[in-house]
Parts: sequence; structure tokens; C-alpha cells
Amino acid sequence: MSTERFTQAVEVVRRLREEIGRAVVGQTDTVNTVLASLLAGGHVLLEGVPGLGKTLLVRALAKTFAGQFSRIQFTPDLMPADVTGHAFLDMKEHRFTIRRGPVFANLLLADEINRAPAKTQAALLEAMQERQVTIEGEAIPLPSPFMVLATQNPIDQEGTYPLPEAQLDRFLVKVLIDYPTAGEELALVKQVTGAASSDGLDVNAVNTLIKPDTVLALQQVTAAIRVDEQVLDYAVRIVRATRDWPGLSIGASPRGAISLVRVARALALIDGNDYVTPDEVKRAALPVLRHRVALAPEAELDGLTADRALAGLLEQIAAPRA
Repeated sequence: MSTERFTQAVEVVRRLREEIGRAVVGQTDTVNTVLASLLAGGHVLLEGVPGLGKTLLVRALAKTFAGQFSRIQFTPDLMPADVTGHAFLDMKEHRFTIRRGPVFANLLLADEINRAPAKTQAALLEAMQERQVTIEGEAIPLPSPFMVLATQNPIDQEGTYPLPEAQLDRFLVKVLIDYPTAGEELALVKQVTGAASSDGLDVNAVNTLIKPDTVLALQQVTAAIRVDEQVLDYAVRIVRATRDWPGLSIGASPRGAISLVRVARALALIDGNDYVTPDEVKRAALPVLRHRVALAPEAELDGLTADRALAGLLEQIAAPRA
């Protein structure tokens, strides 16, 4: 990879972050993780209580991107065909025609995905993993690049359905959006009440910067970022430690280690590095692994969370120094 190409990629990513910041106040770590997932070619699960800007963040990212954007509002009565599409009889042509669903897009916002039952949630499974949809026995490829950004409310809220483990594992990262800091909330309230008649932020100030081909080029640059053997070993040791760590009943699979390296590479590009550091692996660990591990029942009763268990694990795994 040439130095000039890498420098151009770093500049494009910097401008993307700036444009998203025109709509999203604060949430720096969240924005970086979502951008890293785009660069790594993975899907994102955003979790947080209503009103924290999950949908706004996705809309802002979509505005920077000139590809196709679709949104699905998941509800208890949503059917799988409403996601993927279906075949119908064209009376004029006297033949069956395939009507493509909203999943045929470059960026797909699956809003409140855990408000739909498991059968409808699973309709995204093939699309997310295989990058194709099968309708009436015909496999139809999805546009490239293809990224699902799903939002969900905490699963202990009324009217929500936990996502199946198989589908959770298809998400590259799970991002927990927390309440803003006092300063961020003050800036947010000023921005909304100062110039708008509604109660929400908009993405009109965000400019479109890139096309689908640019995203694919950025993903190629990300995949070419160097990972030293010691850093690779560090990522694998973290994942392997989850399998027998106290408080965890299920550890991460090898896909977790692969995902950890992919996201660490993307964070390196965001940081302007052409190589991965142990710090970037450590920063990627929580969003990559929190949905790939399961707490033991006794640990849950004691109030332990997956994040706390993983944080304790990361403190104990020695990072390479050289």
C-alpha cells in the first residue's frame, strides 16, 4: 500500500467524522466504533434507551454516503417478506415478478430490531452473512458495500424480544449508547432549541462526501494495515481467555478473534496509523466481544455485567510492549 493512498484514506475518514459531528453531539467513542465497522465491512448493533440519538447517528452516516439507504421500522406484526421482498403475479405480463424489499440497499437501518419476533429478525440472517437474499428459490446478490445498522432498546423493556445468538454473532460490534455528559447535553439542548421548531436534531447540515466505490477502496486500505505477530497473538489470547474466565459461561468463538483484528485495523486507520497497536486491540475488545459472551447465572445474580467481566479480563492479559 502506497503512502499517498494511505494518507488520502486517513483524510477521507477525518472528514467523515467531521460531517457526522455536525449532527451528532458528543458520543465520540460511539461514532468511531460505527465508522470502524464501516471500514471493516461489518454490521453494527446499537443499544440504548429511546432518545439517545441512535437513529440520528445512522441517518448522519447515511447522509455522508451517496449509496442507497433504506430504513425498516421493526414492529411485532412485521413479516419476513416485508424485509427481503417477495414474488407476486403480474397480471399484465402473466408471470411471477420479484419485488425487492428494503434490504436491497448499501446502508440498511433496522430500527428497533428487537421489537419484532425471532422469525422476522432471522430474515436478516442470510443477508448479513451471505450478502444475498433467496426469494422463491432464486439467490439475489445484495449491493456492495452492504451494511446493516440495527438499533434496539434494552431487552428488559416491555415488548422486546432478545435476538437469537446466531444473529447476534453476525454483528461485528455491539455499541452501548449511554447518556451524554452534562456539557454534551447542554450543547445538544442549545442546538435543538436555538434554531429548530421540532424536538430533534436533523442531518441537513451533513454533506455527502463519498460514493460506494470510495467505501470499497477504504475497506481495501483497512484490510492492508499491518498487524505484528505479537499484536495478533495478543488479540487471540484475549478471545481464548473468555472461554474459561470466572463469571462467563460461554466465551467468544474464533470469529470473535477475527472480528477483533478487523476492528482494530479500522481504529488504526481512524487514528492515522498504518499498523495496529495493542491499545487499538484493547479499545476494540468491548464492542466486539460483549455480545459474543454469556454470563454465568450466579454472576448475573451478583450484578456482574459482560462489560465488567471483560474489563477485568483485559486488565489481566499482558499486552506486548515491543
